Amino acid sequence: MSDPASLALPPPLAQALAALSFDALTPVQAQALPALLDGRDVIAQARTGSGKTVAFGLGLLARIDAAGPLQALVLVPTRELADQVGKALRQLARFLPNLKLSILCGGVPLRVQLESLVHMPQIVVGTPGRILEHLEKGSLELSALRVLVLDEADRMLDMGFVDAMRNVVRFAPRDCQTSLFSATFPEEIRALSREFQREPFEVQVDDGSAATEIVQRFYEVDTAQKLDALAWLLAEHKPASAMIFCNTRRDTQDVAAALDQRGWSVLALHGDLEQRDRDEVLVRFANRSCSLLVATDVAARGLDIADLELVILYDMASDADTYVHRVGRTGRAGRSGLALTLYTPREQSRVDAVAERLGRPLSCEPARTAPARLRSGQLAPMQTLVIDAGRKDKLRPADILGALTGTAGIPGTDVGKIAIFDTRSYVAVTRGIAEKALQRLREGKIKGRSLRVRKLG
Repeated sequence: MSDPASLALPPPLAQALAALSFDALTPVQAQALPALLDGRDVIAQARTGSGKTVAFGLGLLARIDAAGPLQALVLVPTRELADQVGKALRQLARFLPNLKLSILCGGVPLRVQLESLVHMPQIVVGTPGRILEHLEKGSLELSALRVLVLDEADRMLDMGFVDAMRNVVRFAPRDCQTSLFSATFPEEIRALSREFQREPFEVQVDDGSAATEIVQRFYEVDTAQKLDALAWLLAEHKPASAMIFCNTRRDTQDVAAALDQRGWSVLALHGDLEQRDRDEVLVRFANRSCSLLVATDVAARGLDIADLELVILYDMASDADTYVHRVGRTGRAGRSGLALTLYTPREQSRVDAVAERLGRPLSCEPARTAPARLRSGQLAPMQTLVIDAGRKDKLRPADILGALTGTAGIPGTDVGKIAIFDTRSYVAVTRGIAEKALQRLREGKIKGRSLRVRKLG
């Protein structure tokens, strides 16, 4: 079954799929949706990018009464994933009138969220710690809950959320439908399933290993030459967008600084960043004003970055599961991808463990280093402008686009992605006209107001 028309969906959901030009089910959707729509518990193994959000999204939306109390809760490991899931659910629910969805995560003052919960939503998406905080304060009530979804459950385990997850589940009715989605099925996930679910329908669309459309290569290198080997790989492939994994926060900063000195548009993403700084890093990477993102595993959890053509493991993953998650950042939704790994002779056993996990021999060869003439990087094609106004000021993307292409006289082809946050907004413009765009916006007005504008990077 791959035709959405074969599903017994309520008309508003079928209408949303048609509006989204959704004409074929992915394997996880085809296998999981009939059970979800039938009200069964489901445990599914599927990578981010496989279509699992649409699967559990359609399943929970089909059971929602827009006139009722809170009926669906989705637990996710990070704020970024919560935002992505919330956006996807809103798209699917576009023809369901009067439906309210709230996103509740840490990093946002509790007071702001308490005010928003005066009018209770029918759907909540959030991180386990913050959801538990609301439950214990009484600002959330799960007595009418029909659907509970644990998304990226293995990542929530890795991040130490297991106790919070258990406590959240204790607030939910015993007869609510519980779905568990995970990229891997270690014994800990099986144990959670036995604890939380009732005779779940099992879906496995891949074995948790990297997809076959991802080309994977390994390069042996001495520790002292790793940076030069990384420069060689970047010079060889010239990626428009790449994620580089390191094992520690310090390494992300050191590698990013070294690549910046070599002329690359690069940023570091690690767990010590404040939420605002983290948001800006991700905005710049997504809008192509940063080509390289150097990250730790913890910082990258929950991110779903579209069209990531290359992943480089600067530091070899500590185990096969971590390797699978890193490599799975590329080759999303059936696209091709490339994953390159640097490893030292002392890490050969880790490479062997990955080969055993994948069930096939790996492509391994000595690394080369970039000659001096190839050590200069490339700047990203875009630059980001920050405007000190956002949703709370009722600023919309159309207002920013109009200010740039109208009185500022910037061609629309030179304007990239626009991201609106509560109190600030970001717009990408072609690097060559960034100064002109900045000056024109400072001299002019946006939505009839003079706003502070500055340039990032």
